[in-house]
Amino acid sequence: MAQKRIPVPSAKPAPKRTPPPAAPVPKPIVRRPIAKDSRLRVLLAGGSGVIGTELQQQLQAAGHTVRRLVRRPPRAEDEFSWAPDAKILDFRLLESVDAVVNLSGASLTRIPWTPRYKQQILRSRVKATQALVEAMGMAASPPPVFLSGSAVGFYGDRPGETLTEDAERGSGFLSDVVVAWEGAARLAPSRTRTVLLRTGVVLSPSGGAMQPLMTATRFGLGSTVGTGAQHWPWISLHDEAAAIVHLLTSALEGPVNLSGPVPATSEAITRRIAEEMHRPHLLRLPEPVVSIGMGELGRELLLPDQAVVPTRLEQDGFVFRHRTSDEAVDAAISG
Repeated sequence: MAQKRIPVPSAKPAPKRTPPPAAPVPKPIVRRPIAKDSRLRVLLAGGSGVIGTELQQQLQAAGHTVRRLVRRPPRAEDEFSWAPDAKILDFRLLESVDAVVNLSGASLTRIPWTPRYKQQILRSRVKATQALVEAMGMAASPPPVFLSGSAVGFYGDRPGETLTEDAERGSGFLSDVVVAWEGAARLAPSRTRTVLLRTGVVLSPSGGAMQPLMTATRFGLGSTVGTGAQHWPWISLHDEAAAIVHLLTSALEGPVNLSGPVPATSEAITRRIAEEMHRPHLLRLPEPVVSIGMGELGRELLLPDQAVVPTRLEQDGFVFRHRTSDEAVDAAISG
């Protein structure tokens, strides 16, 4: 007797997921000479941080149009997705802007700097820069201006020296990172004016180096760091962003120090924070304590002596709003 076949219900095909619509790529613009009063279309990478947020505001106030690269689906017309680690970036976007500003990079203030995190510090900077540079190289008409992030860590620990842009590289992990970072930026197309933004310690109302210093001081733990005699290459948040805006329409290229014009010691900065917050400044963190407690971060960021001066920036006519560290600290604490 033949067995009856039991019909097997056919599986329903899974519903297709519609990917979110990608932001349309703007049409290429006609290249024109960039003058001091030019209104530019600026592509910003790494714009979600403290510096990037301030920079966006100043760019828009100056009449520039800002387009942002984001690592998620776009949520606004001025956002465009990219994946810098995989070097995924639509090169056509580079044909539609006048300038690119690259501020991408993992935070340097995260503790501890494990071997794995040190690789992230290096990789996040180099990969993002390579992705932008390679996309520029594929563009039929690359952007005329590329302002690429860098750092005064290039100079290392240099007691007794005044560090202009002509100073040679120093030693240490951050110096190695900056050399690789700047090396990637220097591969931008020859038609693109490339500026390396060697940024110091940004004194900001929120985030960055000021946040832990202000928090400690608020709880009565204002301290001299190390000997207190080492120079910290400070700059106010306003002047950091204003200098970047200035450099968009400048003729400068190569390394430019973004630091305040009057060098200041760490003692002067931490003591001024305590004075402005009306809190004591009585403690001392000796160098061994900083080195053990913060590891390589403390040895690379807090203890080096770096009297960095913005020679090229001032010679180019940039005017600082905050010329001394006292003025920058006061502005940061007042918000």
